[in-house]
Amino acid sequence: MINVSELAARLSKAVADRTAIGKLSDEFPELDIPTAYQVQRELRSAAGPLAGWKLGVTSRAKQVQVDVSEPVYGFLPAAGALDLGEPLDTGAQIQPRCEPEIVFTLGRDLAGPHVTAADVVAASSGVAVGIEVLDSRYTDYGFTMADVVADNTSAARYVVGTPVAPEGIDLRLVGVVLEKNGKLAATASGAASLGHPAAAVAWLVRALAADGEGLRAGEIVLSGGLTAAVPVGPGDVVVASIDRLGTLELGCR
Repeated sequence: MINVSELAARLSKAVADRTAIGKLSDEFPELDIPTAYQVQRELRSAAGPLAGWKLGVTSRAKQVQVDVSEPVYGFLPAAGALDLGEPLDTGAQIQPRCEPEIVFTLGRDLAGPHVTAADVVAASSGVAVGIEVLDSRYTDYGFTMADVVADNTSAARYVVGTPVAPEGIDLRLVGVVLEKNGKLAATASGAASLGHPAAAVAWLVRALAADGEGLRAGEIVLSGGLTAAVPVGPGDVVVASIDRLGTLELGCR
């Protein structure tokens, strides 16, 4: 029998100690994704006010690579937000990596088992460039899907740019550029997230509906990493640029 609270405590201790641990599934091979979400809910209950949600494994190619058929999701504590211009303290993380995201801000509540991408766009007051800082609590980012779900999909910190109205923007086609220290790190388009980033958010709403939950007005959703994440350390500068949405810079110390 898996003790959900014990596993949540192990992950919390890894964060507090800033020390990676071996993946939980090594010791508990029976750990499955539903149980992992129970661990994640334990972490959420202790995390304080919620700012929103995040998606992971939204790339079709990545899903095939890791043998899953749908994304996974995690929560965003309000305490994890970085302000514009605020540097990332890499010393407070274990093994931080950054990736660019399209971020949705909800203008009204959105819930239910039949929500579509069009519903997401209609319910959103704005979309913005975001940079998510990932920080797996597992050694060398080694994990199964159940491990990463339990670890809140490697969520650490995040910074969100100024939202713009989504009307008239085809979020599938917007170009995405990630730079690190002035050099091109990766490029993509909005379609890298489940074919359309709003489709990824719609999947999230439907998944939350199965647990009687939904999105609330004012919450944000990081709709999935659009490129591979880049490792960062003191002195690094990461810049994410998304056509029509703007440019966002994150310095590291």
